[in-house]
Amino acid sequence: MPRKVIIASDAQIVVDAGAAVANRGGNAVDAALAATLTSMCTNLGIVAPGASGFITIWRKGENPITIDAYAEMPGRGLNSVKFGSGMKEAFFAYGGGTSTMVGYGSVATPGIFAGLGLAAEKYGNIPWSEIVNPAQRQAIQGFPLSRVAAEYFAYTHQVIFGWHPDSYRVIHKADGSHLTLGNRVQIPELARSLQLIAEEGVNALYRGELGEKITSEIQANQGLLTAEDLAHYQAIERSPVMIKIGDWSIATNPAPAVGGTCLAAMLLLTKKRSLTQWNAATVKEIAEIQQAVLQYRSNYLEGATKDKITQEAARLLSMAAQEDWQQLTKSPSTIHISAVDSDGLACSISASSGYGSGVMAGGTGLWLNNSLGEIELHPQGLHDLSPGTRLTSNMAPTICRHDNGTVLAIGSPGASRITTAIAQVLFNFIDLDMSLEQAISHPRLHFEVFNNIPTIALETGLDISKLGIPNRQFEGLSMYFGGVQAAMAHPNEGLTAAADPRRIGGIAWGEN
Repeated sequence: MPRKVIIASDAQIVVDAGAAVANRGGNAVDAALAATLTSMCTNLGIVAPGASGFITIWRKGENPITIDAYAEMPGRGLNSVKFGSGMKEAFFAYGGGTSTMVGYGSVATPGIFAGLGLAAEKYGNIPWSEIVNPAQRQAIQGFPLSRVAAEYFAYTHQVIFGWHPDSYRVIHKADGSHLTLGNRVQIPELARSLQLIAEEGVNALYRGELGEKITSEIQANQGLLTAEDLAHYQAIERSPVMIKIGDWSIATNPAPAVGGTCLAAMLLLTKKRSLTQWNAATVKEIAEIQQAVLQYRSNYLEGATKDKITQEAARLLSMAAQEDWQQLTKSPSTIHISAVDSDGLACSISASSGYGSGVMAGGTGLWLNNSLGEIELHPQGLHDLSPGTRLTSNMAPTICRHDNGTVLAIGSPGASRITTAIAQVLFNFIDLDMSLEQAISHPRLHFEVFNNIPTIALETGLDISKLGIPNRQFEGLSMYFGGVQAAMAHPNEGLTAAADPRRIGGIAWGEN
């Protein structure tokens, strides 16, 4: 029997890359890696090659693992440059108003390439160069600007990507206007960089020519990232957070990231409520659960040390499992790829470069992250972190395995909305028995502090008559509420997948 692979993401060009790799002998991991690389290079503004992320993998009959390839605090070997140098604030109107820090000083040590390389080495089925090939081919041929990227550039083309000459050149026309939907993108330097990465592996970035070009430009412009930071970076295999919801075993991102823990707590608390349908009472209950968990995250997890996060994450899960509500409520730009194959292998990858630093290191075609400038993720600041410390992340690439052998890979982009998006989709799918498509396209809500006021952001179609908290409504389905991508393998019914209409979405099959 040939191996079949199905993959879901937020763009057809991305899933087609995964399918092409599957057709050449790749498994679900190979397909997900190729799709991630292609997304990093073609999903402009939404993510970038200088990203970081997490990869959850679960082979049939084995324990799941999560590869931590998230950003680190840079600055090894420096004693004169202080955190905050080389940054400036950028404000844009997305989501009701967003503020972030951009510039050379906002670039953290990127980890995603290290994670992709480790996953390919340990869990892939084809050579690394073949995994890189689809992204490299797109960079050589050029590719059309996606609707999501065009929408993002409408907000950010000047404040984030207009100050750096290489960034400006790529996304602006001769008359100064930015690229729009369907305009062709050409980044020849990116094709050359991908060729190096295909030939030399990820060391081309971490210990080779590309790393030297990146760090020399950053060091010349008051940034923190050094060649020593890149050389010391390592992706780390961790044991995921594991919970049981009915007949499903769920594996998600562990500490020191906080997203998986918050997702697990929301799922446990939702299950305790025995909710059976979407109505005014359910909206109120889910809003209360989100508020409790996200306020706990704000008070105890954000900005904490690794040991403190591990301790508080365990306490949060314990309180959620026991529904210790009284104690719990006392608590003061991203992509996702999901792939499964007919062998029961599942891979879930989330990656982010923040809102983008605006830096495209000269001669590389590689856009870099602004992970040090994400104010909403680090409200306490990062001044006290020592070089090499992993930054806080909300990402939660997740894999669920049913007692009957069904396996589901799922995840979402969306900054602070990641955990609430995935939790609501799994509630719809597991508890309300919706199909994957129905579960993903159902309207969502999200607790947040907006203009210093506790608020529920929500899409139209939810009954808010019992909410009892200020709210702000988005018309229809909005990419503000994430972009959940899911792929599932059933032992008898085969493979299926669903992509979030909030970010267009794409599904593709491969077979070998």
